[in-house]
Amino acid sequence: MEYALLIYGDEKVWEARDEAEIRANNERHARFAAMLAARGAMRGGKELAGTGSATTLRRTGDGVGVTDGPFAETTEVLGGYYLIEAADLDEAIALARELPEPVVEIRPIVPPPA
Repeated sequence: MEYALLIYGDEKVWEARDEAEIRANNERHARFAAMLAARGAMRGGKELAGTGSATTLRRTGDGVGVTDGPFAETTEVLGGYYLIEAADLDEAIALARELPEPVVEIRPIVPPPA
């Protein structure tokens, strides 16, 4: 079964990191991705641009409003994701525990209709 590992964090903390902290975090992610690849569990993943680059579409009746920025003002924002293959939720949790991030949401991917 496929799962999305959604990485959340405080954008202000991410932006305040110095080059050494960014490099160390990138190395931890590279090790995590290599571990997933070695297990045949890696299906993809990317870091997302900051919320300052976000655009939100909001339907209201028959219209669609377009606004700059994220949908909600929150401290923790979605910063990136991994798509993985795992036998079940327990395995997905075990893999997510290896991620070097403080908050990871695990969501099953809904398979396409038959």
